[in-house]
Amino acid sequence: MLVESPPEQRADIAPAPPNRRAIRFLGLLVSVVILVLVAVASIVVGAKELSLEQVWHGLFAETGTYGDVVVADRLSRTVLGVLVGAALGLAGAVLQALTRNPLADPGLLGINAGASAAVVSAITFFGVTSLSGYVWFAFSGAAAVGALVWFLGGSRGATPVRLALAGTAISAALYGYLQAIMILDDAALGRMRFWTVGSLATGNDSTIEQVLPFLLAGFVLALALARPLNAMAMGDDTAKALGANLNRTRALSMLAATVLCGAATAACGPIMFVGLMVPHVVRSFTGPDLRWILPYAAVLSPVLLLGADVLGRIVARPAELQVGIVTAILGGPVFIYLVRRRRTAQL
Repeated sequence: MLVESPPEQRADIAPAPPNRRAIRFLGLLVSVVILVLVAVASIVVGAKELSLEQVWHGLFAETGTYGDVVVADRLSRTVLGVLVGAALGLAGAVLQALTRNPLADPGLLGINAGASAAVVSAITFFGVTSLSGYVWFAFSGAAAVGALVWFLGGSRGATPVRLALAGTAISAALYGYLQAIMILDDAALGRMRFWTVGSLATGNDSTIEQVLPFLLAGFVLALALARPLNAMAMGDDTAKALGANLNRTRALSMLAATVLCGAATAACGPIMFVGLMVPHVVRSFTGPDLRWILPYAAVLSPVLLLGADVLGRIVARPAELQVGIVTAILGGPVFIYLVRRRRTAQL
């Protein structure tokens, strides 16, 4: 008599050979080392260059010198960059798996637009001017739009196409609302101009403390979804045959992406292309297995974000370019290349 293996054992993509798993693990360790080096560069490089000795004193000696103050500010900025980068990378990887679209990013489902619209409304109608106020409005807007997209996409009957169409429609409507408000209200335009481009410069301990619980919850949820999303990658019918709960997986994926994108956008403003580029690049050398894509995306996305932030400080010294501008400049050509390569592969 044939005995079928339990669904939870069959829902994964076939295990990689031992040598390949070792290579992937080694690559992940190398990625962590690269992240540490970029983080150090983020603390050292700025309008005022710091020596490694000054960085050491700023981190551990706390002598109160100017260098120590700069290090304290840059350390908060760097920590926020690591957290936000990991959040955007994980959200992008989850959404690409959910929509089965390798060119999807957190903006596809309207989450960034929801956060931005909520902040504009807070500034215009409630007079909110502090970053601590932005955080909660932005997160609430992202959560509301995530729930609306899930409802319009069919809730329990949601499909990748319906979710993408609902997100695109809501994004268009919200960005129209944003433009109208900022055109009609000069004060709102002035206050929103810096926030809407996406920046790590406003990062501080208070911001980190407010978004950290949401980011940690999103990290855990996203990483836990690797197995069921692997099953869904085989198609709905196959996933059902393997015992995957499609509605629950889609709902939790939407929740994870909403929490991660909402918290990241609340802290730094909308930062584009990080959630698109990194998961797509990672997939080229890890394969389709989300058990590897998600950890790699969580490590390499902060590398891209912090690297872009450091580059923005260098090219416009003694001023700086906001990281959202740098990622857009880098991401635009990469996105065009990915679209053209995908189109060529389909011909």
